[in-house]
Parts: sequence; structure tokens; C-alpha cells
Amino acid sequence: MTFSSPDPFITRPTLTGTFGMAASTHWLASGTAQAVLERGGNAFDAAVAAGFVLQVVEPHLNGPGGDLVGIVAPSGGRPAVLMGQGPAPAGSSAEAYRSLGLTDVPGSGFLAAAVPGAVDAWLLLLRDHGTWEASDVWEFARGYARDGHPLVAGAAATIARVADLFETEWTASAAQWLPAGRAPLAGELVVNTAWADTIDRLLAAGRRGSTREARIDAIRDEWAASVAAEIETSVAEPVLDSSGERHAGVLRASDLAGFRASWEEPVAADFRGHTILKPGAWSQGPALLQTLAILDGETDDALDPSTEAGVHLVSEALALALADREAYYGDVDGVPLDRLLSADYARERRALIGETASLELRPGHVDGVELRLDSSATRTASFAADPTTGEPTVAPTGVTRGDTCHVDVVDRFGNLVSITPSGGWLQSSPYLPTLGFALGTRLQMTRLEPGLPTTLTPGRRPRTTLTPTVVLRGGEPYAALGSPGGDQQDQWQLLFLLRHLVGGWDLQEAIDAPAFHTTSIVGSFWPREFTPGGLVIEDRFGDAIIEALERRVHRVERAGSWALGRLSVVTRGTDGVLRAAANPRGAQGYAVGR
Repeated sequence: MTFSSPDPFITRPTLTGTFGMAASTHWLASGTAQAVLERGGNAFDAAVAAGFVLQVVEPHLNGPGGDLVGIVAPSGGRPAVLMGQGPAPAGSSAEAYRSLGLTDVPGSGFLAAAVPGAVDAWLLLLRDHGTWEASDVWEFARGYARDGHPLVAGAAATIARVADLFETEWTASAAQWLPAGRAPLAGELVVNTAWADTIDRLLAAGRRGSTREARIDAIRDEWAASVAAEIETSVAEPVLDSSGERHAGVLRASDLAGFRASWEEPVAADFRGHTILKPGAWSQGPALLQTLAILDGETDDALDPSTEAGVHLVSEALALALADREAYYGDVDGVPLDRLLSADYARERRALIGETASLELRPGHVDGVELRLDSSATRTASFAADPTTGEPTVAPTGVTRGDTCHVDVVDRFGNLVSITPSGGWLQSSPYLPTLGFALGTRLQMTRLEPGLPTTLTPGRRPRTTLTPTVVLRGGEPYAALGSPGGDQQDQWQLLFLLRHLVGGWDLQEAIDAPAFHTTSIVGSFWPREFTPGGLVIEDRFGDAIIEALERRVHRVERAGSWALGRLSVVTRGTDGVLRAAANPRGAQGYAVGR
């Protein structure tokens, strides 16, 4: 069948070929990945090279001080989750932060830094599934850092928003990002020589190994030792954060020394003849599976997300699944995924969807599991946020919601990989001039109230919004996809999956179609607000549908015509044909291949 579309305009063709395909949120990363494939690398080499480039060319969306989550599907092997989410430092705890007079973890500054996990995770992927040397995959990013790259408009706008903060408080950031005494313009060449120097130092350490794997591990050890020591020294100086106060960080070299990225089993669920793979409940990933389980009981026609009834059904199902995320998900033992993903539970949740939007936060009840919500979980939205993305939003005070990148690669051998890196945004924390990057703020997603699945606890990972997806068809890897967008990542992926897997649309059609997302959920990012019945929707749905949704009591906010999502995807058919597509919104994401 084919779903309807209120706007059939398609911006680009879906790319097809047989050699290799890459799609990402920045054309330089996509081009880098394809260059690696052309030079004999596999999909994993290509993804790592692209990921290191994203750290340089999208510094407002991710960086070496951040984190990542990926899913790999090697040809003939078992899919696995690449876990690059660092935990809370040993010196952090809800009690310790409350003793500072805080009620929330700040959304910026040193106190919000978890252990950086991205660099180690990229290197783990290269070691275990790649074929190239670290020096070769880092060649592209090192060149852009030392010799410069044209700054994208989003990064230029972000720097401009926080220029006053940089000049008055985070002076090392001003030296790096305001080199001419002003915010750089879009398209101006910018360099990051300190990060290029750090790459050189890491690569020098790698020369000690006698094998490719040993050389990569030597780099990981150097990162966890000398780089870690410099991070500890840097965070000792108190800096202004979103609390309005100055705080030193608690991240220590020993925290980095005790962390290594790792491999985990994905969580899987079947939907309309496909198997959807997601990271575990320390991410929001299973919420997509819960939503699909709720929707799986409906007819195909009912799942069309371009109709008024479809928008209502999908947004209400998402709100129910994400309410369970708030109640049960976290880096804790005993998350009741078996129950939350069961057909019986999905049937119970589906029955709660009425003809009008719910204005309540409605997590379900699981026998034998205590349901506890943060006392501030229904804090009414007041933060002056950009509703079109969920993130990034940067206030002049340095309050930030950051954003994220994404890359997907498929090669002619049948290897598939989907990775979502984030954190370490240039606006999240002061620039560390001896290292060339900022730290992340992932701890803002933890709570300071005791006894919750997301309570700030030393050694526990903050529940992340990073949530790539791999789809199996007939048990074989078929698609790799993902999107930036914080709480919206799985929401926008859901629209794509419905339009592609159920509606039969091709990749680019499904990406280009008008989008929406619910904000009738508790936000994961500071200040974690709740908009009862909130629905953000692109104007291309048309007045008739939007007004009908308002009559269903949805609190509608129009986002503009082309505003929601930055999704990219690659696929491999059983005939060996490769396909790729990327989101035109923001004029930055591109797919390449042949």
C-alpha cells in the first residue's frame, strides 16, 4: 500500500548503487566515509573516519569530550551495540550535588560532565571491526582541524549566541571560537590546532604497538592516562554554569582510567515482518519498540502519519511509551523490559488512547516493580526553547540543550553500521586549550532525587537519548538509520519506519514527508519540562489537519515547513543493491555512494 501525503514534493532522489553508501548529518563526513570505501576500507573504517570528522566540523553538536551509541551489523556476524556512554564520575552523587544547593544538575559547565566515551568507542569499533590503522582514519579529521574547514551556519549561529558568555566567563572558548574578536561567519575557515596536536600525540603513543590492534589499544591507553590527567587539571577551576553559580568539576583521571567502551546485546522487537534493534534501557531506545508494539495492533491504514487520525494515534502512543521511559528506564538492574515490550502490555496501553489528546503523564504499572517519578516530572514548560528541534537551544547565559550528529554506512560486503555521537558541544563547557575540546554535559539527564532509575549515582551511566536503529529483514541486516534531536530522535525515526516499512515509500520520500513530534513528555534535558498535550508539527500538514488536531485538544505549535528532524539512512537489499538518503532540512545532511 501507499500512505497519503499532504505534500508530495521530494527534494532529492534516493541514491542507489552496489559498491558502498554513506549518509550523515554533514557532507564532509559523508564524503570522508565514501573516500575510505573507495580506498579499500570497509563500512566500519569509513564510519570511524567520518565520526572523527564530525567531531571537528560539527563542534556545536559533538566533540571528543562527548559520547556515542552505535549498532553494528557485520556481514555474517551478530549485531551488537557499541556502548560509548561514559558513567558518572566517582566524585558525583545526588547527595553531593544537593549539598551545593542544587536541585538539578546544571545544563552546562563542569559539574555536568560524565566520563567522555566517544573517542574510546570509535577506537574500539576500529580495532574490532575495521581494517585500517588509526593514523589513516584520523587523517581526514586531523587535516580539517589543523588546516581548517568552512564553518557551517549552525555552528556560526551557536557561537554568536554565546559570544558574550565566552568573552566574560569562558575566555579560553573566546580565544578558540572568537579569534578575530567576533563570532565567525558561516563559511569562514576555522581551525582547531590544539585538537590536531592532541591527535598527533595520541598517534605517537600508538606507534608502540607491534600489531594494528595493539597500536589502537596503546592510543586508548594514552587517552585514559595523559589526556585524562589534563582533564582533571582543567576542571579544577570553577566556571559559571546554568545554575548561575561557579562550580569546579569532579571528573578525575581515575574515572577515565576505569572506563572502556564495550559491546552489548541489542534489544529486539518484531514489527510487520521486520526485526528492529535498539540499545538497552540505559538509552531511550526501547521506547521506540514499545511504541511499535502499541501500533502493531492497528490496521495499516490507521498507521498513516500524514493523516489527522494517524498523527493523533502515533503521538499518543509515543507519549505513553515515553512516560514509561521516565518511570522505568535507567542504568539500573531490573528494568522490566520483558513486560514493557510484551503484546499484553501493549494491548493495555493501546486501550488508553482516546479520541482526544491526554493531558496527563501516564506511565503504566508493572507488577512487582515500584513506580517512582521525580517530584518535578510534570514541571510545566517555561524555558524559551526552539520547539523545532528539541535541541539545540542556547541562551545568552550559557543554558544549552546541545544537539547531536549521526552517520550510517553500508559497504559491498554487506556490513551495516549506524552511530549517533553527541556531547562535548563547544557551548556546553569551557574549551580546554591544552587538549582542543570541551567536555560533555550528559549528567544533566540524571536526577538529584534519591531512589529513581535516573538518580545521579557514581559509576552509573546517565540515561541517554542517543538511539540509533538497525532493521533486519528475514533475519539479515537491511537498514541502518538514526537522527539527532534528543527526545525526538526515536519519534522522527518512527515516522520514517511507518512510511517505509508499512506505507512502502522509498527512503527519500519517507524522510522528506512532513514531520511532527509530541512534547507531552518529560524532557530529558535541563530543565526537563512537560507540555501537556504538546504537539509540534510542520506547516505542510495544512490548516485542515492542524485545526482538526487542535479540536482533539492537542496543544499545537507550528514549526515551519521544513524544520523537524535530520534523519539519514542506508539499506542493503537481498539483491545486493545499496540505497541511501539524508534529510534536506538544515541544508547540511547528505548521502553519497555508488
